[in-house]
Amino acid sequence: MSEQVYRVPDVSCDHCVRAITEELTKRSGVTEVDVNLESKFVTVRHDDSVSDEQIREGIAEAGYDIAA
Repeated sequence: MSEQVYRVPDVSCDHCVRAITEELTKRSGVTEVDVNLESKFVTVRHDDSVSDEQIREGIAEAGYDIAA
């Protein structure tokens, strides 16, 4: 099991949480998504079949940018 953390500065409400969570959890291998509105961090727990690129694509498909 792996864990990745991404800073997503545009998350600000429950809709943001739902959009990111729904987009990422429909990917095979993602086991848990935690979106923290205060810190603006998205934590993704997943098995080794999920790449960093797939997670980044999922966040982008939900409509959000990851901070550099």
